[in-house]
Amino acid sequence: MLIKQKFMTKKLYVGGLSYDTTEKTLKEFFAQAGAVESATIIIDKMSGRSKGFGFVEMSNEDEARKAVETLNGKELDGRTIIVNEARPQESRPSPGGFSRGGRGGFGDRKRNW
Repeated sequence: MLIKQKFMTKKLYVGGLSYDTTEKTLKEFFAQAGAVESATIIIDKMSGRSKGFGFVEMSNEDEARKAVETLNGKELDGRTIIVNEARPQESRPSPGGFSRGGRGGFGDRKRNW
């Protein structure tokens, strides 16, 4: 299992990004630490603008570790970035919506016909 894990991609969180940083720029910046599998900047759905953070997948654990050690605290597009190992996404409650249960929805009205 350890041998297999060494060759798996490793996802890194990158924070403090400039709104002007592109995925291409991010990928090129991280290439100095090793082979970059992907670079993604998170975009706000409403504004279409960067949220100021993203994720980079390095090709293996060693290159990911090198990226954290050498690029964390460096400047990219005029901003000091934060680089660390990405944590698994936490589960969030569903965003509500048109629930009919228990809050005066159509389902709990009594009909007096």
